[in-house]
Amino acid sequence: MSVTDVPEKKPFSVGAMWRDKKARGIIMQIAAVIAVLIFIGWIVANTVSNIKNLGIEVGFDFLWTTASYDINQSLIDYNATDTHFRAAVVGLLNTLLVAVCGVIAATILGFSAGVARLSNNFVISKLMQAYVEAVRNIPVLLQILLWYTVILHSLPKVKQSVAIIEGVIPTNRGLYLPQPLPQEGFGWVWIVLIVALIGAFFFKRYAKKVLDQSGKQLPAFWVGLAMIIGLPLLTYYVIGQPLEVSMPVLKGFNFKGGFALKPEFLALWLALSIYTGAFIAEIVRAGIMAVSHGQSEAAHALGIKPNLTMRLVVIPQAMRVIIPPLISQYLNLTKNSSLAIAIGYMDIVATLGGISLNQSGRAIESMSIILLVYLTISLVVSGIMNVYNERVKLVER
Repeated sequence: MSVTDVPEKKPFSVGAMWRDKKARGIIMQIAAVIAVLIFIGWIVANTVSNIKNLGIEVGFDFLWTTASYDINQSLIDYNATDTHFRAAVVGLLNTLLVAVCGVIAATILGFSAGVARLSNNFVISKLMQAYVEAVRNIPVLLQILLWYTVILHSLPKVKQSVAIIEGVIPTNRGLYLPQPLPQEGFGWVWIVLIVALIGAFFFKRYAKKVLDQSGKQLPAFWVGLAMIIGLPLLTYYVIGQPLEVSMPVLKGFNFKGGFALKPEFLALWLALSIYTGAFIAEIVRAGIMAVSHGQSEAAHALGIKPNLTMRLVVIPQAMRVIIPPLISQYLNLTKNSSLAIAIGYMDIVATLGGISLNQSGRAIESMSIILLVYLTISLVVSGIMNVYNERVKLVER
């Protein structure tokens, strides 16, 4: 190639760059980001300026001052002389408690209702359809208030309460239950339980490997269940049963001993579980219907029982469709728990965002912490479920 054949380099031109579609898109995105950052900076600067003009103190030092209020339910030791920080921790634990319990109950209820909606039994199918359609169309706040009213006015008063079984006493002040009190040496039971969980996990992987290689199905579920329940139970008896139980006993105007699930917690837990379970039921039903009917027919042709077909053939394939929207429902349940303040359940919104905020006047700081807490919980839940989603999704070659 001669020197004369080398193409002449065109001079840089802003007009030519703007006419290029890719370059124009990059320029517009950069401009949009800069505009957003300028807008956020203006809001922050304006807020800081207004706060200074009003003479409002800014800072998180209020977290270490005395809270001076009681909390009706606490998973850790707490009294009115503790700090706002400890009150916030108590509220956070209460939020996590109702979120975890709600997710578990809603998942069980939703999967059961979703499968039942596809039942050949007309009555069961229509009952589940009525449950889903009714619950989904009633605002969750109204359901929380409804359950709270039902618990307060339907359950007997303390003096009139009767135990369902020994130590289990429903009252309008809460559900009283026996409280286990681990004694010295009980830590070995926890150690054996952890070992059993690890063993069950690896046995399940081994059973799957055997199934893939030879087609032989090992009883992974029953073996795992026996390990998780049997080994800790055996250890418990071998080391001398290091566990005492505190039973609730009526003394004066209230029960002493045991522990109580407060009406606020029960109402919130039931409402969130039933409400979210209705959405999960529809997700499960759609996921099952997305699996080709030929899969079930092939399983039946091989002589696989209907319940095993659903558990081993249909559900594993449906999970790939179910998981993404299921993540959203878990996040919705967690965020809806903030409605607890309507019935006096002391979650982080009621403690830090309610009483602590009113006492300290630090609205920006309190709300910032609450926003960060809910953002962190949502990202953790989403991250865990996304990892699981990666494990079950189809891998294309």
